[in-house]
Formats: sequence, structure tokens, C-alpha cells
Amino acid sequence: MHATTVAARGKHLFDGHSLGTGFDSRCRYRDAVDHTSGSLTCLAPYGRRAGSTRVRVFDWLDFTGVRADLPGYPSLGMGSGRDLLSHPAAFLRAEVTTRALARQGLGRLLVHREASPIGRGRTEQRLLRRAELAVYDFDDALQHDLGHGRAAALFPKARKVLAACGAADRVLAGNDYLADYAAQWCDDVRVIPSCVRPQAYSPKTNFVIADPPRVVWVGSRSTERELAAIADALLELNRRTGARLLVIGYAHGDLGPLEDIIDRRAWVEGGPERWLAEGDLGIMPLLDIPYNRGKCGYKLLQYAAAALPMVASPVGVNTKILASTAMACATSDDEWLDAMQALIALSSDSREACGRKAREVIERQFSFDAWESRWMSAVGATE
Repeated sequence: MHATTVAARGKHLFDGHSLGTGFDSRCRYRDAVDHTSGSLTCLAPYGRRAGSTRVRVFDWLDFTGVRADLPGYPSLGMGSGRDLLSHPAAFLRAEVTTRALARQGLGRLLVHREASPIGRGRTEQRLLRRAELAVYDFDDALQHDLGHGRAAALFPKARKVLAACGAADRVLAGNDYLADYAAQWCDDVRVIPSCVRPQAYSPKTNFVIADPPRVVWVGSRSTERELAAIADALLELNRRTGARLLVIGYAHGDLGPLEDIIDRRAWVEGGPERWLAEGDLGIMPLLDIPYNRGKCGYKLLQYAAAALPMVASPVGVNTKILASTAMACATSDDEWLDAMQALIALSSDSREACGRKAREVIERQFSFDAWESRWMSAVGATE
């Protein structure tokens, strides 16, 4: 029922590293809006270096070649509170630009997560209500994001996603869990999963276990805490097999005793596509909490694109991805230890078969090729 109405409140009824400008071989980006171009305007709180915006906006523009204006915050980079406060002039310019667009209205508009990191949803409402085609996209359970600290209390994401879903003509949700929420407020909700381009990944070719075995995790600094939940299992795996954990993400961390068995590699664009195949297995632990049930399983899609065997917590869409790729799930320390040991103990031929099957599934079900026509239609590029 995710593409049909369950509560038709409607668009006009509900109240409640620097990117700069550049030219891609398939897609031209601009940081100022040209109202005569007929292009799509994309607003987001972050730039390309932020995983969510990169996957849900920039990667689609790269892949499809859709002409897009990206004014405001995407040109600032990560858009974290620290980034914004350290560049007050750029912060002010982005906010002034975003609010000006909300006053004048736009043609085709795609808002990803939030148009501004400050405010309580009114800017998003105005932008979406005044656009000719207003599309809102989200890939996390922002309705459960209560945040921490004074800034989060002042600018709650949960309030913004509610306002945006109620004001948009169309909502793009990363999975069914998010679609169920959005369908309470919008009568056109479409599930578009986060996607990968398997051809961009160097697939694993040597499935003989390394000495020592290499467990891989890729992600942001904010999600590293999930590794602490299986610290005992990882430390015991190290004790039994010598396995080490390659963390692709933040160059420095503080995961306590785990740091003794961690090798860190700072994330760079295109890095995971080259590096994941160096591992023997990928992992994605997740605490079973409401916010995590809305995650889109992107780590698993990356591992599978690299033909890497994997283990994950069966939380949210992870359950579907694990089932379709015939990969292992784990919920306790014992299960995590057993699952990782079992993958290490498999013959190289068996691990290769697992990895190849996973990559084939991702090509069919979670690739840009598989979803291109539906995304193009959703943002009005084919209408």
C-alpha cells in the first residue's frame, strides 16, 4: 500500500569537504538556480561527502545525467554543527539562499531529509508547498530522531520529517518501514531503496582466507558505536583466529579494547569500492531500536557489490537483504562469533559462491540500473 493513500491530508492541508560547483561527464551541477533551465532543484543539509546525501542525491544525478541545481547547504560539505559554526559566512549565505527559494517558489523540487539544519520544519513546508512538483526523500527513521543536546531540542528532525511529508506532493522512502510512516501524511509514497552500482566495485577474486583473517566494517564516525555492541565476539574471534578488523571511515576512534585489533583507513570517495575486496567478510551490527529499523542496509549492499561474504543483525531491511543473498544473521555474542567463524571455516569455493550470488542479487534488486526508470519518474524527469 506504499504507493497509495492511507490518509490523504495533502500538500496544502497539513500545518504542523566543499563541493562548490563542478562538471561531471554525465551531469552538470550548479549552486545557483536557473529558473529558465527546466532543471531539477535539489536541497539537502549536506554535501557529497555525507553518505546519505551522496547515495540518495548525488549518485542518482551522476548515474542518470539529470541536470540539477544544488543551491544552499550542499555546497558547504558535511553540514555538521562544527562545520557550520567554523564557516559562519558560508552558513549565512546558504541559509539566506534557502529561505529566499522558499519565498519565491520552484518548479521541480527534491528535498532530501531537510532543506536547512536549523528551523522546525516551516522552511521545508514553504519550499514544498510552493513547488510545482514537490518531492521529499528520506532514508532514515527521522521520526524517531530525538537527538541529543540543546541544538537537537531546538531543531528536531522528527518535527521536520512530519512537516515535509505533509507538504510534499510525493515522498520517496528508502524502505517499507519509512513508507508506512510517510503514508500517514502523503497520498503518493514510493519506495526507492538506496542503491549501488556494482560495476564501480572491484569484486573479490581471491577467496582464500588471509593470515590473519580480515573482518571489514565501513561507515561513519557516528555509527561506529554499533561495533561496541559486538566487541566481545570480535575480541574472542581475534583470540581464536587472530582476525583483525579493518574500519573504513574515520581515521581515529575510541572503541576501547577493540582498538587493539583495529586497522583504520580514512574514507575517501571511491575508497570502499576499491578496498572492500581486501576483506574476508563484512559485518553490520545494529541495535534493535526504532531508529535503526528505518536504516536502508547500505553497508550490506556495498559488501555484496564487492562479492564479500557478510554477517549482520536482522534489523529492519537487513532481514530482507540477508534472506535474498542467503547470508547469515546474528543477534547475540555467541551467534556473532559462530557466524563469523563459520564463514572463515568455509572452503574458498563455498565463500566464492556466496559472494558471487550476493553480487548477482544486488545487481537485480538494489542497483541503479534496476531502479533508474522509477527514480526518473518519481522526480518528474520523465513526466
